[in-house]
Amino acid sequence: MSMTIANLSRYMDAAILKPETTTVEMEEAVALCVANEAFAVVVKPADVPRAVELCSDSATLVCAVVSFPFGAELTSTKVASAEQVIAAGAREIDLVANYGWARSGRWAEVEQDIAAVVAVAHGSGVPVKVIIETAQLDADQIKAFVEVCVRAGADFVKSSTGFNGPGAQEDDIQLMLDTAGDRIQVKPAGGIRDHPRAEMFVAMGTQRLGINWTSCREMWSVVAP
Repeated sequence: MSMTIANLSRYMDAAILKPETTTVEMEEAVALCVANEAFAVVVKPADVPRAVELCSDSATLVCAVVSFPFGAELTSTKVASAEQVIAAGAREIDLVANYGWARSGRWAEVEQDIAAVVAVAHGSGVPVKVIIETAQLDADQIKAFVEVCVRAGADFVKSSTGFNGPGAQEDDIQLMLDTAGDRIQVKPAGGIRDHPRAEMFVAMGTQRLGINWTSCREMWSVVAP
């Protein structure tokens, strides 16, 4: 049975992350997401305070990105950023893992990097979604990355930033789901631009969808069957 767009909205993490976005454009995007009850708006750290104001008393949470889009900052910088966005009111974090380290086989350091942010976030009751950038990984690396995210205590493993490669691919998402089991949730992101593709990933068993807010707007403008 086809999902209604209202039901699908409760899977949507609407990304408002392009660096050229103006404050007015960000505010308009957040207001639209609130009106349509997206699960979360995903914003840059500097936009968190205003997004929190706009989302107050709504069903939409504010999620902040950390170390976006490259994941290559020092662990201490990631931790400090997490602390700052939580203090500003973010209720979720999307953390970019150091996938360059992963491609180098430096798995222990990748795990420590993620775990440090998770510890800070969980101390404030804030879940962490770890972006692993599947387009830059092979199948064995994707499986290993999911295991690392589980051991580090993350709440979600997320496929892509949307800034480096084609985004969520069915085979990669199925591999993530198969590896995750019931130990960690899976969030496809990148390249999800219409209702059928979004619904397909939900039907596969994913728990959240990373979608650019302009694609969310297009879906909301069409009455779903």
